[in-house]
Amino acid sequence: MITVDKKDGHKLKISHVIHETTNRQLDMYIFIPGELGLNANIISEEEFYHNAIHGKRTYFSDINHLPLVHSRLASRGKLSIEQYRLSLSLYAYQYALALEKTTQQLLGDNNESKQEEIEEAAQLAVRILKRLRRNIPTDKKLLKYYENIDNYLSWFTEQRFLQLIAHLPRGSEYNEIKPQLLEICQREAQHRTDNNYNSIRAMQDPTRMSNKMRLLRRLIEYPVTMSEKTIELGKNTRKIVTGAAAGIVMIFVTLILIKARGMLGDITASFIVVLSFIYAAREVFKDDLKTMLWRWMRKGKARWKKQFFDANTGNVIGQQLEWLEFINYDSLPEIIRKTRKHNVSHREETILHYKSTTRMSPTKFLSGYEQTRESIILDLRAIATLMEKGSQRLYQLKDGQVTKESVEKRHLINLITKETDEDKTVRIQRWKIIMSRSKIVDIEVIITPEPKKSKPKQAINVTNS
Repeated sequence: MITVDKKDGHKLKISHVIHETTNRQLDMYIFIPGELGLNANIISEEEFYHNAIHGKRTYFSDINHLPLVHSRLASRGKLSIEQYRLSLSLYAYQYALALEKTTQQLLGDNNESKQEEIEEAAQLAVRILKRLRRNIPTDKKLLKYYENIDNYLSWFTEQRFLQLIAHLPRGSEYNEIKPQLLEICQREAQHRTDNNYNSIRAMQDPTRMSNKMRLLRRLIEYPVTMSEKTIELGKNTRKIVTGAAAGIVMIFVTLILIKARGMLGDITASFIVVLSFIYAAREVFKDDLKTMLWRWMRKGKARWKKQFFDANTGNVIGQQLEWLEFINYDSLPEIIRKTRKHNVSHREETILHYKSTTRMSPTKFLSGYEQTRESIILDLRAIATLMEKGSQRLYQLKDGQVTKESVEKRHLINLITKETDEDKTVRIQRWKIIMSRSKIVDIEVIITPEPKKSKPKQAINVTNS
């Protein structure tokens, strides 16, 4: 199941956990209003790929007690430093993700059971931190790493609960939960002070403290994040196409030169003029022919390949092929068209199609981990620059008087994702993204009917042809 969340400004965070499977295909269709005038001449596929799509893949495990078992083993000197760092980082990373997601849901939820959910989340966070602090390593190298992670999780927990307190409704029904959250925040602040995790100067400077915690977050993420290398495919094909196009054009140019020499005789002013036109035509047709041959030979083939490496061992543990192209509405699969529910205005939309096929090797994963979590940051700033500045005036009639208000211009972007597993299980989801020139205003989830499972035909092949 894919989740889509707002990040800063115009960024979307598209995340999902890839379960125990070696092959998976992801298709993303971005429907952009035609009035913005987006096309390949304004923003090319290569430019959009490199500037707007950024991915990250980390280890993921549902066995939450595994890092705690490793902590106990480390405290007894039965676990290596690398294994301890990895297990503790994974535990802290998954806790931070879960707490971040929970608080975002609580802030956006308006149902009556919100108070009970906040209380449950607070109690669960306290229990998780207590479990983490039961086994403090005695080795100085392990202790330093433990203190950095404990420092960050304590600060992060305090920040998230303070955010909840700041946005809680002022009604009397929240008067009981607010003191509990304040107590947790005060207790975590005192915990960091008692352990001398941060200097007095850092605690007195919010900017310095925030930057320090950002670095500690990177320290947590590094051991569980897979490093990657992006390779642009088709470089040799491009060289062959360039040479073939030049050769074909030169054959015709030579034939025309021979014909012109036979008709015009010796080198004269007329022959020089004809020669100039021939070479000018050669430059024009050579580029057009090269583009045509390139598109024909690369049609349907992947444009980029990513290789994933384990950050601890350096071993290759998977690869991913990627496509990105502008397509028209009639080229969409039938199931995507049904999900989009087209009308006349939809046919004017610009559609960007991103596709990736991933092949992982779970047998090469670190012991205890058989799943990965992929996060794709989709930066829509390039699309926002095409939107008009300013606002519109809206006139209304209230109590017999005409009032006017300034209304911000907004546009609706549709995002549809399609996941296909190795067993041909298909999952389709859709979101409406309300966006202005300055930011992403809101994200609305659209319920889509579940497609039927198709019969398996052939495993997804991600090898480069």
